[in-house]
This record gives sequence, C-alpha cells and structure tokens, in this order.
Amino acid sequence: MDASRRIERTAAAWLARRDGGDWSPQAQAELDAWLAERTEHRVALLRLESAWHEAARLKALAAGLAGDQVPARGHWARWAGAMAAADDGAGDAAGIAVANPRPGFAVCDARAATPPPDLRALAFNPRPAARASRWPAGLAAACVLGLAGVVGGFGWQASGREQSTYASARGQVRELVLGDGSQVTLGSDSRLDVSLERGRRRIVLVQGEAIFAVAHDPSRPFEVEAGGRRAVAVGTRYSVRRQADGLRVVVTEGRVRLESAEAGGRPHPAALLTAGSVATAGRDGLLVRALAAGEAERLLEWRQGFLAFDDAPLAEAAAEFNRFNARRLELADPAVAGLRVGGNFRWDNLDGFVGLLEQGFPVRAERHPDRIVLHAR
Repeated sequence: MDASRRIERTAAAWLARRDGGDWSPQAQAELDAWLAERTEHRVALLRLESAWHEAARLKALAAGLAGDQVPARGHWARWAGAMAAADDGAGDAAGIAVANPRPGFAVCDARAATPPPDLRALAFNPRPAARASRWPAGLAAACVLGLAGVVGGFGWQASGREQSTYASARGQVRELVLGDGSQVTLGSDSRLDVSLERGRRRIVLVQGEAIFAVAHDPSRPFEVEAGGRRAVAVGTRYSVRRQADGLRVVVTEGRVRLESAEAGGRPHPAALLTAGSVATAGRDGLLVRALAAGEAERLLEWRQGFLAFDDAPLAEAAAEFNRFNARRLELADPAVAGLRVGGNFRWDNLDGFVGLLEQGFPVRAERHPDRIVLHAR
C-alpha cells in the first residue's frame, strides 16, 4: 500500500473514532499531533469530513421518524432483532430469546424492543421510465470498430507503414491501440504524430503527455521524441510528458534509453532508465530520481481521474489542475503559491479542491466563470 492510501485509511480511522462518541481530550491531542506532522494528513481529514457531511447519513437512519429526530445508537439493531423474531415465530408471550439474525447485531425479545417506525406511508420518487434498449446500435458500432481494426491491421501488414495523428481535448483522456498492438493513453490537451515502419516505430509527442504500453518487438525499437530528446524502448511501459523546456519520462516497467533526438547541435549523453525512474530533461541538463514502483505509478494516476501531490507547492498543483480544466486556478499572492499540499484529488473537481484549501489553509477564493483566484487570508 502506498503512502497516500495509508494516510487516507488513518484519516478515516480518526474520523470514525471521533464520530463514535468515545472521544476524550487525550484523543483530540493525539489527532492534533497527527495532523501537525504533514500537510497530507490535514488534507485527507478535510476531504473525508466533507464527504461525510455531504452524505447526510443520519437522515437515512431517521426514515419514518417525526421531525428531525435521529434514532438512538443501537435502535435499528434492536428493531431488526425484534422483527426477525416475529417473522420466525420465535418470540412468544414469555419473551423467549431468538437466534441472532445477523452477526454483530444485538438480539432482544420482541416485547422489550422499541416499536419500529411505520414506513408504510414512506414515498419514494418515481423510477424514471425505462429507456428503449440501444444494444442494436451499440452492436453495430462495435462491429464497425472491429472491422476498422481488421482493415487497419491488414493495411499495416500489407504496406508495412502507418502514418497517423491523434489528439485529445482539454479534460479528455483517450485510450488508443496502434497498428503494432502498442497501447497509448493520451492525456489532456495532447497530440501525437505516429509513424510505424517495418524497421522503426517513431512517435512524436507534439504537446501534452502520453503513457505507452509497448508491444514487444526487438527488431523495431519504439521511439518517442519530445523536446529534443528521444525515449527508446523495446518492450516496456512508460510515460512521456512534454514541458516548457524539455520533457519528463516516468518508467513503471522495463527499461528506457533516453538520448538525443536532434541531429544538429550539442548531443546529450544517453541515460538508461529502469522501472521506478523519473527523468526530467531541460536546458539545465538531466535529473533522474529513483522511486518505488508505487510512487512512480502515482504520477500517472491522471488516467484514472486523479492528481497526486506529495508535499508539493500549491503553484505546482495549480499548474496540474490547469492542464485538465478550462476554468483556470490562479494564485494572486506569492505566499499562497508557496503553500504545500499533499494527497489525491480528482482533476475534474476544481471546486472541491478549492473548498478544501479554504477550510485548511489561510486562503480566500475569488470565483469567476472562467477562473478561480486564490488570495492570502
């Protein structure tokens, strides 16, 4: 389990313990100490608290009660035991004990239990009318896509060459399968130029980021070019991200050779990147970090809809959100830009992220239709 998931589980345990009613000043002091250890701890607890309150779970437990009443702790368990006894005929006028219908629920006799609420008058919203089945259209679409794949594959085998361009809109993640069987996950606002030949597979990342799961073929190296560099693999899984002055390569499986892509100019020394390597190349040279496999994978969680930060400056987090959202996050003060954040956040929930910042940090948000500006508070 990686660090972010351990933090979230610990935060959930603290929240459950605090809500359980057995809460003391000593427990509060322990929680305060845990929150003070790392920024990620505070963010995780704030996020879980927000979801906890929005769920309005107590309202569901109070179904059938008058007004805003909430049943006392354990009442539903007693009602469950009483109703099970009545259904089984096990409870009689003498109050015979019954078998526990569900492990973990208290068992009582039917006479002693508080009468359950009368839910017969409870009305639910009508179920929307069933929509006409669309499986014939879906089946036709699948057949068309399958036929296109067969035709494309036949064309590749016949000509030995494929020239394609793929692009994604801002906020869109696309899954692609190239003619050689390699799989590509194209990130937000990205573009690839693909050239597959019998002796070479060449990909030019024009902008954005992409993850490549390379089909094994030692006779044709798989090359991804960006920012004057070339990331070459035979069979592996890695991502390439084009940045303002270079690129970033994250290797999660296999090995990648990072070398110069431009014929002219000063050549860059080649570097061999193994699984867990994160290489950042730019005008100032090449920086390679070695991470655990799970930590390297966290950098690619955008493909599941998340952005992961580990004690990162808020300026960096804002730039990441801006890659995926048309509504921009702007930082008005240097003090705000330097705040450190950590945790996993949905990149399509900018408002939720800003709300957490307002709760846990000294910031004030100024909201506009096209942007959110953060000021020091």
